[in-house]
Amino acid sequence: MIKGLGTALITPFKENFEVDYEALDRVLDTQIAGSVDYIVVLGTTGEAATLFAEEKKQVRRHIVEYVKGRIPLVLGLGGNNTMAVYFELREMEEELKRDYAAILSVCPYYNKPNQTGLEMHFRIIAEASPVPVILYNVPGRTGVNLLPETVLRIYEAYPDKIIGIKEASGNIDQIKHLIDLAKDKLLVISGDDGIACEVMEAGGAGLISVASNAFPKDFHAIVHNQDENLQAKYQQMIHLLFAEGNPVGIKAVLAQKGLIENNLRLPLVPASDSLQQKIANLLAE
Repeated sequence: MIKGLGTALITPFKENFEVDYEALDRVLDTQIAGSVDYIVVLGTTGEAATLFAEEKKQVRRHIVEYVKGRIPLVLGLGGNNTMAVYFELREMEEELKRDYAAILSVCPYYNKPNQTGLEMHFRIIAEASPVPVILYNVPGRTGVNLLPETVLRIYEAYPDKIIGIKEASGNIDQIKHLIDLAKDKLLVISGDDGIACEVMEAGGAGLISVASNAFPKDFHAIVHNQDENLQAKYQQMIHLLFAEGNPVGIKAVLAQKGLIENNLRLPLVPASDSLQQKIANLLAE
């Protein structure tokens, strides 16, 4: 089920910074109508880092109840305290088995472990998880780069659990090397909207997208048709989405499209007036 287009779902907030569940439903409706293949819940784009534990639980429950099995769900579940993640997975065992196709687990951030530390971390995650695991490599946020050889060792230790990796290093040579090493054992999923076609041409398994929050139908076409021309048309928008960080850009787009209010939780703040105007001009085109 974890092939094609996955949306890294945003979490909308009201002006008072409470979760806006009505807006969340509107965004979910666009994803289902746009034929997105699966949704990633409470990842980086979902501002999970600024949600309290009880809020995360409520968001998970709301999405599961609203979606009603119409689309597979992947849960963002990771951290830089290995044993804390281990116990969280154990505590959520029944919920995960009932509601989620897999978890997406990010490399430990801030600690900056070496490759052995990364391997041992994900071995613990694989052992504890009751559902398949997708690794998540995003060096720009974590400060560490999960190398292809390490990915393969993790997979070989738990081939029944490790099903793929979201590769957001932006290094197409590294991604191609990983695809060659994986030899169809692993799903190598692009974590960058702007290079999805290049990754799939090399043998990748699709895209986990930020932009598809606002443009699900077009990004479905990009992924399923490997439409390089359509991807090229979106390069300027993709650049704007990340110009002031994620999900700053995508929330500005969704607000201008009338789906959500443009609110983020500190330390993130809404897009600058300059960026919002550039987005408005591009949307008008």
